[in-house]
Amino acid sequence: MRKKMICTLAAALVVSATAAFGAVKEGSFSLSPMMGGYLYEDDQDLGATPVLGLRGGYNFTKRLSIEALYDYVSNASNSSGSLKNISGRRFGGQALYHFFPDNTLVPYVAAGFSGLRLKGDGINGNNHGAFDYGIGAKYFVDDDVAFRGDIRHITYSYESGNYNNVEFLLGLYLQFGGAQPAVKAITPEPVAAPTPPPEPVKVVAAPAPAPEPVKVVPAPVPEPVPVVVIPPPPADSDNDGVIDTLDKCPGTPAGVTVDGNGCPIDTDKDGVADYLDKCTDTPAGVVVDGNGCPVDTDKDGVADYLDKCPDTLVGVVVDAKGCAVEAAKKFCDKPSVIAISFDANKAAVKAQYHDELDKLGNFLKEFPNSKGSIEGHTDADGSKQANQKLSQSRAESVRTYIIDKFGIDGNRITAKGYGSTKPVAPNKTASGKAKNRRIEAVFTCE
Repeated sequence: MRKKMICTLAAALVVSATAAFGAVKEGSFSLSPMMGGYLYEDDQDLGATPVLGLRGGYNFTKRLSIEALYDYVSNASNSSGSLKNISGRRFGGQALYHFFPDNTLVPYVAAGFSGLRLKGDGINGNNHGAFDYGIGAKYFVDDDVAFRGDIRHITYSYESGNYNNVEFLLGLYLQFGGAQPAVKAITPEPVAAPTPPPEPVKVVAAPAPAPEPVKVVPAPVPEPVPVVVIPPPPADSDNDGVIDTLDKCPGTPAGVTVDGNGCPIDTDKDGVADYLDKCTDTPAGVVVDGNGCPVDTDKDGVADYLDKCPDTLVGVVVDAKGCAVEAAKKFCDKPSVIAISFDANKAAVKAQYHDELDKLGNFLKEFPNSKGSIEGHTDADGSKQANQKLSQSRAESVRTYIIDKFGIDGNRITAKGYGSTKPVAPNKTASGKAKNRRIEAVFTCE
């Protein structure tokens, strides 16, 4: 459907283009504020949402130009609630080819590459490479002002799948500078000069023959002595030992060790030269900052490529894997009793126990790969059937609270009621029964 819409718009632009004064100027710069809509793929269940954009470009010729782009996609949420407040930013570049550049209506095709970063609850906030292509048109209302419309097909990989989105924009095209069209001078037709009358014929008597001239033989001229010119040594402007004609990095600072191309050595191949690199043994493929050190997004002291819990809250003490130490001690790989109580024969979670349940919710946010169950237990009072049903309802109430408040994927948590089948203390005393009436969290930490 979206590809058909793009093809139909392209045909309409070509048919409607009519010759007029020159529009696109060679050597000009441009600025385009844009706004429109962004359509997510149906599988993403995010619908359409507004988008704001800005383009800055340069026309190498009337037909060929490049642009830098920036887009902001406003918040959207899916119908299931697993994705909330999803927004996006796209930044990159694109090349444009104009058809009929001397017309008032100038259609064009475009293609480019950009970085796409999505943000929001339940979303991977890393940058993703996105390829885009599409069509557009500029309608000039003045020599340097035009209305502009764009439609783009954007494709990118996210997690384990590929997604195809569509962006459509309208805005202004403002043109600065550039060469004015040359005016061809009119050359007048040449006029033939009149033929002059013939000269009168003069009869002159032949002169007497002149005497033979005396032949003078010149003295021989000695051959010049060749002068040997010694060429100057090849220039090495930055004195790095690689001559300028071979030096691919001619501005290297003094004293920096270079390779055969005259460029500073980068031992760990992270894009930061050794003389600037504060972390010279970074593993291959790891994203680094301006100092050549691995990026640590959540500032917990564990680099992203080693961090198993990349969204740790500020100030939380973490282990070598970047995960919260206290949360791991309480909930990882062992049953943990959650200190909450319910009214008699009721399953509603009381507000006074929200802080206790929030500890479990924050743990699941800090350990995004952890899975497990909420287990409900009762004492031996009452029938086994009633106790089993009550314990199941209480476990499901706790599960629902965690999922709704913290946006946790429901597939990570199960709820199970065991009634009075798993006591941890004798049911003969009041204190023993109190211990048996409990909610336990049983989760693994990956």
